[in-house]
Amino acid sequence: MADDARDLNAPTGEGEVEVILRGGAVDRPADVTPYEPLIEAKTGLGELLAPVAGFGVTFASLFRPTVTEQYPYEKVPTKPRFHGRHQLNRYADGLEKCIGCELCAWACPADAIYVEGADNTEDARYSPGERYAAVYQINYLRCIFCGLCIEACPTRSLTMTNEYELADDSRQDLIFTKTQLLSDLLPGMEQPPHPMRLGEKDTDYYVGAGGTGGSDR
Repeated sequence: MADDARDLNAPTGEGEVEVILRGGAVDRPADVTPYEPLIEAKTGLGELLAPVAGFGVTFASLFRPTVTEQYPYEKVPTKPRFHGRHQLNRYADGLEKCIGCELCAWACPADAIYVEGADNTEDARYSPGERYAAVYQINYLRCIFCGLCIEACPTRSLTMTNEYELADDSRQDLIFTKTQLLSDLLPGMEQPPHPMRLGEKDTDYYVGAGGTGGSDR
C-alpha cells in the first residue's frame, strides 16, 4: 500500500530508471543508447519465406539415406580416447599402481568412487609406495564418465577403457569392486602381495623403470 500512495510525480535520482506499475509509462535516462539490431530485418519475399527457412535442415534430411547401426549384432568400434569402463593398472612385475591416495574420489563430481587406503608391509606389499587401495569401488549408477578421476590420478593407475556395455538389471552389480577393475596379469607378472622386483625404492617405479601393465592411456 505504501508504494501505491507514493508521489508518482516526484523526481528520481540521477541515472535512475523510474518504473511506474499498473501499465504506466517508463522514464529512462537520456544517455541510454536505443537498441539497434545487428542483423538487418528481412523484407519482401525474404520476410515471407523466413518461417520456411527454419525447416531447411529438416527438408534436406528427408532426401539423405538413413544410417541405422545394427547394434548389438554389428558393433561399431569406438574412438581411441573413448571414455568407457575404468581400469586399475599394474606395473610390469604385477604390483598395483594405485597408492590409495583417494584423489580420484575427491575429484569425482558425482561421488561415484569409494576408496579405503591401507599400509603396505614388508610381508604384504601390494604397491611400491607406502599405501595401497584395500577397498576400491566405482558406482556406475552415479558415474558420468567425465574422466576427471583419471586426470587426478598421480600414478596413472586409473584409466578408462573402450568397454561400454555396462547395462544390468541389478543395482548391486553396477557397483564394481577392485577385483573387477584390476587389469589382468600379463606374462611375467606376479600376483601381489610380493616384494618390489623392479627396483629398491618406490621412486624407481614412478620414474618409469616399473613399466606398465594393461591399458595406460
